[in-house]
Amino acid sequence: MADIVERAAKLSLNDQKPAKGNKKGSDAAPAPSMERPEFIEHRNRIFDELFQKQQEEIANKPREDIVITLPDGSTRDGKSWETTPMDIANGISKSLAKRLVIAKVDNVLWDTLRPLEASCKLELLDFESEEAKMVYWHSSAHVLGEACELHFGCHLCNGPPIENGFYYDIAVPEEFGRGISQADFAPLEALANKAIKEKQPFQRLVISKEDLLRMFDYNKYKVHLINTRVPDGTSTTVYRCGPLIDLCRGPHVPTTGSITAFAVLKNSASYFLGDANNDSLQRVYGISFPDKKKMTEYKKFLEEAAKRDHRKIGREQELFFFHELSPGSAFFLPHGARIYNTLMDFIRGKYWERGFQEVVSPNMYNIKLWEQSGHWQNYQEDMFGLEVEKEKFALKPMNCPGHCLMFGMRDRSYRELPLRFADFGVLHRNEASGALSGLTRVRRFQQDDAHIFCLQDQVKSEMQGALDFLRDVYSTFGFTFALKLSTRPDKYLGEIAVWDQAEKQLAEALDGFGSPWELNPGDGAFYGPKIDITIRDALGRAFQCATIQLDFQLPERFQLQVRAPGASEDTEFQRPVIIHRAVLGSIERMIAILTENFAGKWPMWLSPRQVMVVPVTSVVYEYAEQVKQQLHEAGLFVEVDVSADTLNKKIRNAELAQYNFICVVGVQEKEEGSVNVRCRDDVGTKAKGQTIPMATFIQQLQELKSSKSLVSKI
Repeated sequence: MADIVERAAKLSLNDQKPAKGNKKGSDAAPAPSMERPEFIEHRNRIFDELFQKQQEEIANKPREDIVITLPDGSTRDGKSWETTPMDIANGISKSLAKRLVIAKVDNVLWDTLRPLEASCKLELLDFESEEAKMVYWHSSAHVLGEACELHFGCHLCNGPPIENGFYYDIAVPEEFGRGISQADFAPLEALANKAIKEKQPFQRLVISKEDLLRMFDYNKYKVHLINTRVPDGTSTTVYRCGPLIDLCRGPHVPTTGSITAFAVLKNSASYFLGDANNDSLQRVYGISFPDKKKMTEYKKFLEEAAKRDHRKIGREQELFFFHELSPGSAFFLPHGARIYNTLMDFIRGKYWERGFQEVVSPNMYNIKLWEQSGHWQNYQEDMFGLEVEKEKFALKPMNCPGHCLMFGMRDRSYRELPLRFADFGVLHRNEASGALSGLTRVRRFQQDDAHIFCLQDQVKSEMQGALDFLRDVYSTFGFTFALKLSTRPDKYLGEIAVWDQAEKQLAEALDGFGSPWELNPGDGAFYGPKIDITIRDALGRAFQCATIQLDFQLPERFQLQVRAPGASEDTEFQRPVIIHRAVLGSIERMIAILTENFAGKWPMWLSPRQVMVVPVTSVVYEYAEQVKQQLHEAGLFVEVDVSADTLNKKIRNAELAQYNFICVVGVQEKEEGSVNVRCRDDVGTKAKGQTIPMATFIQQLQELKSSKSLVSKI
């Protein structure tokens, strides 16, 4: 053991040159023929030796009668260390066994071919279950890892399931001669499909830390993971499928044959453990499904998503761009700023209706504030720090500590509560460069951030108000949403009685809200329970934007207090509770979601291009400018096309630019004081519009804008 640890200590995690993948397969050199890595046989020898011992131990376990209880209350008889979940599935129906991905034994995920050890409750899950889907994609990641080892001769690092599929981070050896490109996708898929055809069983082995280090001594990444995540003197598990053996807690599908459709999607660069100080790696993404129809549907979905990509539309519509001189910070161009400001004005209007008070707080604070709030101890790596006059400062990544200072600036009475502070202040978070992605992951952003200071007995009503707020906003955009109540985690601060009361109030608020919700046990923040809200866009994709969180800890840390009801002396105070809430979340991220949801076809109230005026000839240029001025004075975004293009070309350009309305004006319209209107969302008006008097047209547009309708028809 000592010599293995000593060798592992000498392995550096930042001695590999950055690896860059080619973007286009046509630019890539042919893949060299890589020999089967020697470490595969090394791993297998150790696995075979230990697996045989494990099987002998299982064979010697006493067989006892056990009772397996299914979710419907029915029971099945079995033998301990012999009956498997797959046996139970086969006993119910062959079709269930064929669909079976994973089991849950007493609420713990369990391999379907792993013997049951005692009487238990058993659930049998197929791909439609979210938990089973993650297992399915985790197993598929192992198949991808097997293909990568054979194709690249690489060392594997980490291969988890993700929201849509899976990936593997790998260290490609210099002998391969180049980075990964699209030219490698077909060979990888061929190797994966070969493994799938072979129906390689997933074999689970419990293994000691010492044997782990011996098995993976060739791979510095696995050695690091073993040393940092597996305590000395303990064991964990590895899984084998075909030639691949990987450090993994599992569980997995029965065999690689459970995977029907498999595809490699893309590749990118990454860092080991997401740390830019470590080796640069290559990340390969994949997707898989239990039937080919789902794969076909998913590829069509990807095609549509690519058309709607907010980065593509943002460039085409000149909404925003990014520059290497300020990575992770968007430059919003005039038309993009129109959307940005319209969203903030929309929320400001809701704040006014609902009794929120907008505040403005500093962007930079002495780190003493963040130490008091607890963020510096847990969050400083994600903050931008700087030194000012020998003192340490940091740009704020959130508003709550500043709002606590505002609340605590003077004595407050319970009569002032609930007190609702809203803040659109600029926030900065030091996201890793590899994590930055368009507007969805940025370093500089603004939120519709608000903090409600209230008493314990006001929590329920304030939660109901917050839920009604988000329904009001999301219905305007046409979003559906799902709700989860996340309760006390294992590591929490405060008293259980306070947590129980808070969770009860949140549950009552959710019941009163009238929408279905789910319980998410143990997933609350350490400082209080929360309601997680997930929206779905036009493509059915899920996003978490809104958040509603209870916080008992910041009031304690900042010694916030209010004069208690019925207090007769100055010493009678009580702590308020803070509700953190946001509906849009990051304005930048919401603009990305809305761009893709509407596919760049903005509803009129949110559109940065509402009206294009197209004069038929130069004779009516002056009238066209008059029309523009009247619409501008009415608060509408309007432009005039006086280019040398033909009339049809001008109309087509305006249609492609997604103007909601195109006003064609000629001599007749000038004489009548009217406009000939073509409406983007009304195909009947595109060939020949309807002539409308200017005063009527302006009134109709203002009514449409105020209605915030998703369809731009008058």
